[in-house]
Amino acid sequence: QVWLVESGGGSVETGGSLRLSCTSSGYTYTPYCMGWFRQTPGKEREKIARIYIHDGRTVYHDSVKGRFTISTDTAKKTLLLQMNNLNAEDTAMYYCAGSEDRLCTDNYWGQGTQVTVSS
Repeated sequence: QVWLVESGGGSVETGGSLRLSCTSSGYTYTPYCMGWFRQTPGKEREKIARIYIHDGRTVYHDSVKGRFTISTDTAKKTLLLQMNNLNAEDTAMYYCAGSEDRLCTDNYWGQGTQVTVSS
């Protein structure tokens, strides 16, 4: 069974930074891709960053381009999200997800970590 556990959320002022981590265990194979998603009450969960493990290619939602950076550690056991220049619109519950399949179906999810940005 695959387990994903997020950490690093918290409260920060506008313009501040946070780094989220997602530790994983239980993968049968190295995941093909992983991603960060976020959700606010009443809205659908949105994908904000994706990384393809085999070649390191990254994709970002327009709202976070230039401010957020997705990466993995050397052993590919931890997914990271460096978030800079945060604003109130970034307030959300953040989730990590992973896929072993090439369709990136995001079939494994963490429980989420809350990020709150105040002015």
